[in-house]
Amino acid sequence: MRRFPAEWEAHAATWISWPHHEPDWPGKIEAMHWVYAEIARVLAAHEPVQILCHDEAVRERARTCLAAHGVRQNVALHLVPTDRVWLRDSAPTTVMRPDGSIELVNWRFNAWAKYENFALDRQVGAEVARITGLPRVDATRPDGQPLVLEGGAIDTDGRGTLLVTEECLLSDVQVRNPGMTRADYERAFAEWLGIRRTIWLGEGCVGDDTHGHVDDIARFAAHDVVLLAYEEDPADEENHRRSKDNLKRLQAAGGKRGDYTVIKLPYPRPVIMNGERLPASYANFYVANGLVIVPTFNDPHDRVALNQIAEVFADHQVVGIHAVDLVWGLGTLHCLTQQQILER
Repeated sequence: MRRFPAEWEAHAATWISWPHHEPDWPGKIEAMHWVYAEIARVLAAHEPVQILCHDEAVRERARTCLAAHGVRQNVALHLVPTDRVWLRDSAPTTVMRPDGSIELVNWRFNAWAKYENFALDRQVGAEVARITGLPRVDATRPDGQPLVLEGGAIDTDGRGTLLVTEECLLSDVQVRNPGMTRADYERAFAEWLGIRRTIWLGEGCVGDDTHGHVDDIARFAAHDVVLLAYEEDPADEENHRRSKDNLKRLQAAGGKRGDYTVIKLPYPRPVIMNGERLPASYANFYVANGLVIVPTFNDPHDRVALNQIAEVFADHQVVGIHAVDLVWGLGTLHCLTQQQILER
C-alpha cells in the first residue's frame, strides 16, 4: 500500500516555479521576482531547490535575482513552460511505496475548475518525472476517469489520516469531479495515498480562490497536533463562523478524546487589495528539512503565529517571509511549493 508522508519527513528537494504570469499579481509582478529569490535563499540553506522556468527570459531573470541574493548553490533551473506557478496544485504528490521507494501520484489538473488556461500546467507532472527519473502514475476516480485534485486540498499526518474540506470537494461550486461522493473520495484516497481515515472539515477561509483548500485553514504539525486557523473576532463574521464550525468538527473527530491537540492559530487582520479580501493565513506555512517558512503580513499577530509554530516545530528553524504582496496572487508559501520526499 502506498503511504502519503507527512510534510515534515525528510525531503530530497523542494519544487517551485519562477513567477511570470503578470495577471496573477496585477501591478506587482516585478516585486514577485525578489520575493521568490528570498524564498529560494532560505530554502536552499536547508535542501535542494528545483525551479521551473517558463522560458529563457524567465530563467535569466531567475539567475539574476538569485545571484543578487547570494544564492549560487543548491538550486537548479529547469526550462519548463507553465501557465501559473502554484506547484502545490499542478505538481504531483510524492508517495512512498512499501519498499521505501518513491512514486509520483499525478492528479488531473484543471485550474481549480475556474480558469481556462491550464494546458501547460497539466504537463508539469510529466516534466517533474522526466527531470527526476521517478516513476509516475496517473490517479483515477473509482469509475476509471482521471481524478481531479490539488495538493492544497489535502493534508496528512503521515500515518494514514487526511484533512480535507467539504467546500472544496463536495460543494456545487468549482466542481472538480462531478458525481463523486464522500465515499468515492475516501476510496480514492485509500487507493492513491494509503489513507485510512479522512477528516472532513467544512469551509476554507474567506477570499480563497480555490474554494476551500484545507492548507489555508488546518494543518498537521505533528502526528498528534493540528494547527487550525481560528478567527476569534465575531466582527469578522464569516471567518469566525467557519472557524467555530471547523473546530467543532476537529473536536468531534478526536480532539475531545485526546487523539490529537488542536492549537488555534490567529488570522492576521483582513488584507484588502483593490477592495478584494485576500486569503491571508498563517496556516499556509511550508515545512522543509529543519525549516518552517511562515507567511507574515506586517500584523501584530505575526509574532503570535510564529511563536506558536516554533513551539510545535521545536527542532526546526522558523522563518517569517513577508507575504503582503505575495498573497495578491491569492496564495502564499504552501501554495507555491511542493516537496519531493526522500527515498528510503
